[in-house]
Amino acid sequence: MSIAEPPLRLLVYNIRYATGTGPAFHLPLPGAGYLRSSRRVLDDITQFVRREDPDIVGLIEVDSGSVRSGLVNQAEYIADRLGHYTAYECKYGSASINHQLPIVRKQGNAILAAPRVTGERFHYFPTGIKRLIIEMELDDVCIFLVHLSLRYRHRQEQLRHLHDLILKAQKPVVVAGDFNTFSGTNELYLFMSATGLRSANIGGLASFPSRYPQFELDFVLVSREIDILDFRIPDIRLSDHRPIVCDFQIRREVGA
Repeated sequence: MSIAEPPLRLLVYNIRYATGTGPAFHLPLPGAGYLRSSRRVLDDITQFVRREDPDIVGLIEVDSGSVRSGLVNQAEYIADRLGHYTAYECKYGSASINHQLPIVRKQGNAILAAPRVTGERFHYFPTGIKRLIIEMELDDVCIFLVHLSLRYRHRQEQLRHLHDLILKAQKPVVVAGDFNTFSGTNELYLFMSATGLRSANIGGLASFPSRYPQFELDFVLVSREIDILDFRIPDIRLSDHRPIVCDFQIRREVGA
């Protein structure tokens, strides 16, 4: 016999350091927008997140306080306005030269959650440039936030490492983030089979690019004890990715 825990809402969003989107992002040079963050865009992202009223927020590509963001830690900025707890870290391994570079060393990922969070751990993939894994443990679930490599071979090695972490978890698992899998779930088939995880996005909805989504890059994968109540990709164009919103519920065996 099993009982259902109260529903939780997870929002995952690659915000591209609140640099915005559109043609102006590539002026005066291609990709020049990465060097200038926008407080207006950050405020719009914050307002959107507040409207969704999530229990947990996974943010990919956040600036933790470089000159680009005006020394504003974007994760803390959003969390303060939600009344959430936040855990963030640089997304590069501790031995990476990126830790020495201006702006780049402030690039990271973050999880925002209600104060009942019991703890967080930071892991690092052994390969790739973007190596950070944030593990956050709530009362009834472990959540892993990832941003996988753009290179196929590195992604496969990262998925193998992630597989080993998941098998050690003592609670139901959610793995979420930007997987950079341009072939969608096809590339994740063996990983999902080995871990027993399934995609919450049963319709294969695309999240990238935000103006005309064609690729399923952003995922929420859940273990068998988790029921998906709702999954949406809102038409929000504040980044090159659209956000994903997932409502889920955990089934717990009585006496477990």
